[in-house]
Amino acid sequence: MAGVSVSTVSRVLNNHPYVSEEKRNAVLAAIKESNYQPNINAIHLSMGKTFLVGVVVPFIDHPYFALLMKGMAIEALENNYKLVLFQSNYEEAKELEALQMLKQKQIDSLIICSRICGWSTIEEFTPYGQIVLCEDTRGKNVSSTYVDHYKTFIFALDYLYQKGHRKIGYSIGRKTGSNSKYRGMAFMDFVKDYQLPYEPAYIFEQYLYFEDGEQIIERIKQMADPPTALLITSDEVAAGIVTCAQQQNISVPGDLALIGFNNQPIAKMMNITTIEIPLVEMGRKLFLQGIVDNEVSYQEIPVTLIERDTV
Repeated sequence: MAGVSVSTVSRVLNNHPYVSEEKRNAVLAAIKESNYQPNINAIHLSMGKTFLVGVVVPFIDHPYFALLMKGMAIEALENNYKLVLFQSNYEEAKELEALQMLKQKQIDSLIICSRICGWSTIEEFTPYGQIVLCEDTRGKNVSSTYVDHYKTFIFALDYLYQKGHRKIGYSIGRKTGSNSKYRGMAFMDFVKDYQLPYEPAYIFEQYLYFEDGEQIIERIKQMADPPTALLITSDEVAAGIVTCAQQQNISVPGDLALIGFNNQPIAKMMNITTIEIPLVEMGRKLFLQGIVDNEVSYQEIPVTLIERDTV
């Protein structure tokens, strides 16, 4: 339409200076007349990049994962990338879909915030692009930004012990998660070191949301010898416990001391003692690891005990 070569059209589209004004105007007129739009997929294919980063989360409505995603979104915007979100519901098939998209070069890298696939599956896909995990991967060929949950749990348990508690339990989202395994190891070592009885009933599993706090209180009420302190791996659940305890005339911390995790806004509003994990900063670091090609790195995130009114 413009009567020029393909290379001249390319130079005009890319604002190359060495094109005569006459030819530039002819190409621009042809673009306007044909309503031409560049094929962004073809451009990315020629560059070898999609500028898309996949993010796998089990749930999008949980504050923990929402704050991680907030940090990633900040960095994606600053680095001209877009996020592709996968909600897995801890279904292996959903996670595999995301890994297949990495293999098929539909995304440049994949960040898995909480995985369900085994290590052999993750390692199978590492040749196809950068995979980043939100767990301790030291010694493996996968990048990660992580909290040392073993060390953190031991610290929190010791803190409760020093406050006089001997009947201590904890709650988790799922027992099979890698972070939960480190917490379980810490708990076992703690009761062994202090020669305390191991009470399986003091371990509460599958509790993630505010309303789950009521179920924990109901279980405690049915115990002949209930725990006097709990580590709750979600501030949301801890807030639910505090609310329900008030309704049931259970004193916090008199009858039941609580330490939450993450220092979310609800913990600040309700004066819940918690372990602060800078989730937005973690999300930013996870994203930056995802856009670095052919480099494996491990970044441990320090945590802080925030002392308030529930211990």
